[in-house]
Amino acid sequence: MTTVETATGEAKTMVLNMGPQHPSTHGVLRVLLELDGENIVKAVPDLGYLHTGIEKSCEHLTYSQAITLTDRMDYLNPLGNNLVYCLAVEKLLGLEVPKRAQYIRVMMVELQRISSHLVWLGTHAIDLGAMSVFLYCFREREEILKIFERFAGQRMMTSYIRIGGISVEPPAGWRQMVNGVLKMLPSRIDEYETLLTENRIWMARTKGVGYIKPQEAVAMSMTGPTLRAAGIPYDNRRVFPYSSYEEFEFDVPTRTDSDCFGRYMVRVAEMRESLKIIKQAMGKITDQGPIKAEAPGIVPPQREKMKTEMEALIYHFKIFTEGFSPPPGDAYVTVESPRGELGCYVASDGSPRPLRVHFRSPSFINLQALPNIIQGQLIADVVACIGTIDIVLGDVDR
Repeated sequence: MTTVETATGEAKTMVLNMGPQHPSTHGVLRVLLELDGENIVKAVPDLGYLHTGIEKSCEHLTYSQAITLTDRMDYLNPLGNNLVYCLAVEKLLGLEVPKRAQYIRVMMVELQRISSHLVWLGTHAIDLGAMSVFLYCFREREEILKIFERFAGQRMMTSYIRIGGISVEPPAGWRQMVNGVLKMLPSRIDEYETLLTENRIWMARTKGVGYIKPQEAVAMSMTGPTLRAAGIPYDNRRVFPYSSYEEFEFDVPTRTDSDCFGRYMVRVAEMRESLKIIKQAMGKITDQGPIKAEAPGIVPPQREKMKTEMEALIYHFKIFTEGFSPPPGDAYVTVESPRGELGCYVASDGSPRPLRVHFRSPSFINLQALPNIIQGQLIADVVACIGTIDIVLGDVDR
């Protein structure tokens, strides 16, 4: 026990380490808690245990090679990370992506959003003692990962979205696979709600816990479901549409609870909205058409051309050995990741490697609100609060 100066004056408090090896901090997050009994007087998040140096590493690779690094930042949203980086480089180059590729991108990132929310719901439920929901969520996520594997050859680190379009044509039978998920998920989401939404234990652990005032959430630059649960309908897909999102009909779910329960309800509603977007995207995706921009020297030629035309073979060789050189300048693009506003800044000095790559990661920004959210709560509520912010430590540290 130590006597320290706290917000309430001189008092005897205990300082406790939560993490970085605690399973409910969802990665190597350390939170330094100052306790008065079981009440939290002060909380200080301590970051940096998972620092990968991804932003710096991008400067030593060509623009195309850096895509593989973006997969590994927010490892529950690899396709979304690919997208924001490729959009920033395309803006730098002035590339126009074919509509067919844009619609495929939308379908894939919305599947990724559902997959991410399923991991969130399953892990958050098990944090608060609901074991069954964890197993059910991962059962459904498995079907989405099978789609990614069929499209890109990889379940998670797909690198499917490339500068100028997407890497390969959608595989044979892809419509049946995606339709299977569209038919299966609505009833499964209803099942999660039946188990949790009116469950007395779930409500006791989440209602009124982790409240943050809407003006505080805005002041701390919070975005995503944590902000929308405070009643503010801010969504980059609506405010700054990208990849043809302006052509899609969907609602932006909001709540006014601004607590753990509200954040849960928003994410469940978002899964239903993503299903609507995927269905619309499937209707827009034609069976024929280009999947890459026509940009020799920047976008690799089709493999058939590369095998039969000398000029295409030379372009292919030069792109993969030397890269391409955008004009000097910079570009910034934002997208709506499952956790909030994900931004990418790319600066070029005219060489084949980026001068600077920086990501505005929603997990890092949202995490700064944690001390405010958990102050005055009980130790047991810290787990619920960290869970509903939905941080990914790869996204926090980079």
